[in-house]
Amino acid sequence: MAVKRVCIFTGNANPELATEIAKVLDTPLGEARVSRFSDAETFCEIRENVRGLDVYIVQPTSSPVNDNLMELLIMCDALRRASAASITAVIPYYGYARQDRKVAPRTPITSKLVADLLVASGVSRVVCVDLHAGQIQGFFNIPFDHLYALPVFLSDYLQHSFDQGTVFVSPDAGGVERTRAYSKRLGASLAIIDKRRERANVSEVMHLIGDVRDKDCIIVDDLIDTAGTLCNAARAVMDGGARRVFACATHGVLSGPALQRIEESPLEQVVVTNSIAPSAEVRASKKIRYISIARLLGEAIRRIHNSDSVSSLFV
Repeated sequence: MAVKRVCIFTGNANPELATEIAKVLDTPLGEARVSRFSDAETFCEIRENVRGLDVYIVQPTSSPVNDNLMELLIMCDALRRASAASITAVIPYYGYARQDRKVAPRTPITSKLVADLLVASGVSRVVCVDLHAGQIQGFFNIPFDHLYALPVFLSDYLQHSFDQGTVFVSPDAGGVERTRAYSKRLGASLAIIDKRRERANVSEVMHLIGDVRDKDCIIVDDLIDTAGTLCNAARAVMDGGARRVFACATHGVLSGPALQRIEESPLEQVVVTNSIAPSAEVRASKKIRYISIARLLGEAIRRIHNSDSVSSLFV
């Protein structure tokens, strides 16, 4: 029996990444039109036969979050109604991931709501990269593959530029496990920032735990939003006597004053993946470097499609 081809579609959130993934898999992107009516409603038209095919939609739910999420849901519905055999939502950046629990009375758990919407739209499997909260996997009753960008950072950046004398820094207590994984793979030391957050999108660095004197330091985080945490951490590291400070983060959200803060900070370089498509302003920054996760996602899709194990990509 003939092997069914890999069928990859993309919305408007990050077509460049989807194109790279298609090249990795040596397959063309599926033909679809995702557009807006004059009243801003989203419309999707799948322009090829997908009956009986396993379909993969590449669509980060980054800013504009609601537009990109609705695009994904509407595309899934269109593909389900077109009799696709299965629909895998490849969501490099999972929007609403920070709303994973009730933080006060009468507040939503929007991460769970998004999970329910995805399943209701026809999604049969989800692939994500470096979730802000790993427990989001438990919001789904369908297969969920949670990938990590660590191997990409190691092979494309860290192993060429740093050695065991480097110190990896966690910007808060919640990121220690992630940062420890980086330090172990490079055989380097670990430091931690003790941080107090006064209100949303505003953070204050309080204390540096660990020896960074005369060392190159790399701050590791899953995402950079307004860059307040990152830049305060960088100043704390430099105040601790570090020689230079860099940053690695999987998701470059880079909203609001992020770019200006990074430009004015002591950070030598900030390295992020292309899970979120950069704006023209961000592309022009000499401090921000992008590395691609297309090979990681392409390999995950290949293994899923061939019913091979994906677990080795989780480490």
